[in-house]
Amino acid sequence: MENFLTYWDTTAEKIENILEEKLPGVQVMPELIHEAMRYSTLGGGKRLRGMLVMAACEAVGGDVKQTDGLAAAVEMVHAYSLIHDDLPCMDDDDLRRGKPSNHRVYGDAMAVLAGDALLTLAFEILAQMPEDYGICPSVAIKVIAELSTGAGSQGMVGGQVIDISSEGKKLTPQTLDYIHKHKTGALIKAALRGGALIGGASGKELELLTSYGESLGMAFQITDDILDEIGHADQLGKAIGADRDKGKQTYPRLYGLEKSIELAEACVAECLDALKGFTCKANILRYLATFIIQRDH
Repeated sequence: MENFLTYWDTTAEKIENILEEKLPGVQVMPELIHEAMRYSTLGGGKRLRGMLVMAACEAVGGDVKQTDGLAAAVEMVHAYSLIHDDLPCMDDDDLRRGKPSNHRVYGDAMAVLAGDALLTLAFEILAQMPEDYGICPSVAIKVIAELSTGAGSQGMVGGQVIDISSEGKKLTPQTLDYIHKHKTGALIKAALRGGALIGGASGKELELLTSYGESLGMAFQITDDILDEIGHADQLGKAIGADRDKGKQTYPRLYGLEKSIELAEACVAECLDALKGFTCKANILRYLATFIIQRDH
């Protein structure tokens, strides 16, 4: 596990450096929007989604260097989603990654534009993958389609829609699962599938990594819900109890804390089962699945 944590730190730093390179500098006009984009993208976050891109490529025997662009793009899409999620008209959160949310620093309008610009830049980077990383254009198109689906109305955005419209309502387990499979899980799944496609995954490998991603996304979100109840704000980098205060249904509220922990553990077991046919090159994915429910932030 110690080696895995070292890998995590090293990979997170690598992704941070790629983002630093890809994002426009604060000296580039219009300076304010670029400052806002960098504020929410750099200097924080677990870089989980970018790491999944790289780990999936490695698991299928691909050239991990070719995933730099996708790893950065996925992290930009994630950053955009957090900026918009925090807006007063959505989740209305004032703290993100241990510092004031984007709109608290730059205002609502600039926060919306910063998110829009990050999403757009992500797809610019993907469109340049054949030239920048030697990726076959047909593969690049498939990767772009994966991220488009994962981030769109039938993916991350769709989950947010149901989440917002369900505030204050008692949800069925099926609806709660839908929210989290889409709002959280869809981008995680897209990161894995995109990395696997770049790595030349077979149809069977892609299918198994899809199953892994679906279970990992659920394990991650259930753990997030648990930490929102029993975690510490200074470790999480955001206020705790926010979902409860807004009347949102969570796994601990629906199932209780003990059952929620059991559900998360079951998801991890599904992750490990999906990886049984992979070699030791998938060990990072194995360690990551176990670590997901042991984390404190």
